[in-house]
Amino acid sequence: MSDTAQDEKRIRDEAAGWYARLNNTTISTDTLRAFRDWRRDERHAGAYAEIEAFWVRAGKLRHDEDIRQAEQDALNRKPRAQPGHTLRSGRSLAALALVVALAAGLAVAWPSLVGQSYDTGVGEQRLVRLSDGSRIRIDTQSRVRVRYHDSARRVTLEQGRAYFEVAPDPSRPFKVRAGAAEVQALGTQFDVRRAADLSIVTLAEGRVRVAGASQTWDLKPGQQIKVGAKEGEVQDVDVKLATSWTNGRLVFRNLPLGAAIAEVNRYSPAQIRLTEASLNEARVSGQFDSGDSDAFIAAITDLFGLEVAARDDKQILLRASR
Repeated sequence: MSDTAQDEKRIRDEAAGWYARLNNTTISTDTLRAFRDWRRDERHAGAYAEIEAFWVRAGKLRHDEDIRQAEQDALNRKPRAQPGHTLRSGRSLAALALVVALAAGLAVAWPSLVGQSYDTGVGEQRLVRLSDGSRIRIDTQSRVRVRYHDSARRVTLEQGRAYFEVAPDPSRPFKVRAGAAEVQALGTQFDVRRAADLSIVTLAEGRVRVAGASQTWDLKPGQQIKVGAKEGEVQDVDVKLATSWTNGRLVFRNLPLGAAIAEVNRYSPAQIRLTEASLNEARVSGQFDSGDSDAFIAAITDLFGLEVAARDDKQILLRASR
């Protein structure tokens, strides 16, 4: 380690120690005076601010499985007290445990615990290549968070939809959390979507185990499960149809018009609105390029006798032709 790196690590260790002491229930005047003297150095002040900000963010993730594991790992290590000082019981043992973890290397700890987030805007798709060779194709208006550790690979689908191509690594399970569902995969390809209060898992290749609140399912290729407050049954589906979005296509097969409109709207800032509520359950089939609202509108206006009543940057209103 270079002299500069050692110096930075020393300052981080000191900042972590100060944070633990200042969050103690008993703080002497001498301690506060010593802290003010230490913090006069700009590097010290910056390191302390970084530790303080980290704790605020980590506090929001107290129930996160990886944060809890970090606390336990830290508890298993013996903290190093600052020279000439003794650490007393602080706000909580977990707080001190996190401080110890920080002292071991804040710059490395935060990305490992919180992970890397990837998101997409309206009409955007994104392909993310992970360090182990796995790939995630992220659909429009979606967000995923990836956290890789020595013993596990974890992904959280926070909203939207994503298609996973998982590189085999038996020593590090690949798990995807999406709402009430957790998917564990080994060398496989599968689609996960969060829709309202449901998480929908579709297996394309390989095998996955899907765990819900009270039940577990082992899927075979071509099967799908919907996990939510009311857990459904495994169904056989057309994988090419269910994952057509990965090729930039929206394929509808005997789908209710209202559901088809909702899907098209995910890819466009101008939302299609239908005044004829009676047509929401009418069935529609067809293939459209994702984001090509005009082609979809042309097809359904012709099919159902509709016309564009009003249009602007935010809305396209359809009504029965007059």
